[in-house]
Amino acid sequence: MRDGIRAVGLERLARDLGISKALAYSYFRTRDALLAALLRREQAALRDGGMVAALRARSFASLLRQTTRAYLEQALTRGPLIWALLADPSVARLMEAENRVERETTIRFFVRATRRRYGLPLAKAITAVRLLMAVTGEAGLAVAGGELSVDEATATCVTLISGALGALARAETRTGKPPPLRS
Repeated sequence: MRDGIRAVGLERLARDLGISKALAYSYFRTRDALLAALLRREQAALRDGGMVAALRARSFASLLRQTTRAYLEQALTRGPLIWALLADPSVARLMEAENRVERETTIRFFVRATRRRYGLPLAKAITAVRLLMAVTGEAGLAVAGGELSVDEATATCVTLISGALGALARAETRTGKPPPLRS
């Protein structure tokens, strides 16, 4: 991987591991299958870490803090590998359906938690969760790039997300409508 994703091939892998090409091909039919398996492993670790964090949470604030921290720690240690794999068009194509299912499952989980905590209507909660997931995604890039520590990024994400959801809930309670746009 030190030479980049494009350099990964089954023949090179076999040579570097000191195994036969036939053995490498018996596990993975193509280079893309190998890379997709690697991405699945990385995403499973992220999902499992997030589930453990979610199960430990005793409040919405704790859920938000712990799952955000789990994601940011993964971004720090494994982010560059995951993003490189996702950037490969053939791997992205192979993983598109699985990634969509994973993302929608995550969104549903956080929409339910958001609605329980803030009482937002379903459509508003879905939109808010989808938009606010981008905050954590961008924080992951900042952590991986050394711009923020995991602690700083976690605190920033929790403040932005809980503040935004609280503002939406207050506006909904007052008017039953979204807050007006200000210029």
